[in-house]
Amino acid sequence: MSTEPPARPESPAPRARSGTLGRGSPRTGGEPVTARSAVRLRLLLSWIFLPVFMAAAACFALWAAGSGPGDSPGRAVLVTIAAICAIIAFLAAVNLSVLVGRLRRERGAGD
Repeated sequence: MSTEPPARPESPAPRARSGTLGRGSPRTGGEPVTARSAVRLRLLLSWIFLPVFMAAAACFALWAAGSGPGDSPGRAVLVTIAAICAIIAFLAAVNLSVLVGRLRRERGAGD
């Protein structure tokens, strides 16, 4: 029998970051080597749904502005739907800007 203490488990690889949101994490071995993000699909969906939800927010806001006290749906419901559409449009715009920045960074790194 050996009297040596058991070996300590290895600590995970340090996660070095190139920036606040930058990539640069070394592989830890848990993710597939060929893993890819659907960046182009996210870009396409953001380009499609940003104007759709902006127009929907504007339409619901105009409908809410023109609705009377006895109308159905009520003004509060229409304002809520307009706000939800505006939030989704904002998220699509943020996603679009992040993706465009990521694609520019990747193109710049290849040059």
